[in-house]
Amino acid sequence: YRKYIRNRNGKPLLYVQLTKALYGTLQAALLFWNDLTINLQEWGFKINPYDWCMANKDYDGQQSTVLWHVDDLQISHTDPKVVDKIIKVVDDKYGKEAPVTVMQGKIHDYLGMTLYYSSPGKVKIIMVDYVEKMLADLPMEFDGHATSAAADHLFTVDEDCPKLEERRAMFFHTYVAKTLFLCKRSR
Repeated sequence: YRKYIRNRNGKPLLYVQLTKALYGTLQAALLFWNDLTINLQEWGFKINPYDWCMANKDYDGQQSTVLWHVDDLQISHTDPKVVDKIIKVVDDKYGKEAPVTVMQGKIHDYLGMTLYYSSPGKVKIIMVDYVEKMLADLPMEFDGHATSAAADHLFTVDEDCPKLEERRAMFFHTYVAKTLFLCKRSR
């Protein structure tokens, strides 16, 4: 199905109907979440009622946990063979078009975080690389120091203030979203 129309500026647009999910869209993320949730339950995992992106299953009296954000999974168990077994099941299901990428060891990069599992029973979460990349990508006009992120007029609404041009508005939106991601992930 194809349809050609023009936008408000007269530029042609192409609309298409997809036969499968387009990676990176909200619909694709939801479809994968639904599919993964169903499969994990079929494989004997129970979805956590408080966090629907976490599932647990007991193997020989020890809990295995799968948690995920979109299509990035973290699988844990005290026995590495159990983790390998779960990875194989996941790869058999989802690795048909491209093999599942696996990282193992005491240091992991996951969703902008560096996770250190160097002490038994503890994890250290660091996002310094994420912050440094955010700062390096800022334009020179943002270079400098401030005693506070809040200006004196933080809670003053100026109804007559002109809107930002689209490029600057997109930049502002992107950095607010990245900062919120940083706060939420590290917490």
